[in-house]
Amino acid sequence: MHLRVKPVSERGAECLVGKDGKISTKKNSQLVLRLDKDERDAFVGLCKELDTSAAREIRRFIRGFMKENAES
Repeated sequence: MHLRVKPVSERGAECLVGKDGKISTKKNSQLVLRLDKDERDAFVGLCKELDTSAAREIRRFIRGFMKENAES
């Protein structure tokens, strides 16, 4: 449960502050994809080894891909 809304983050997105004091940006959409179970498990396992999450790494990829391919 989140307690209050911070006006704006560094990236310009609305943020929520939870009971634990951590800030999280609002996310209101999902992307569903299908992939091989072994490939998914290996990816999730590697993310855990690297102390990150699969969702974080996929979001990072999407942002980088969009930045690289944005029309100037």
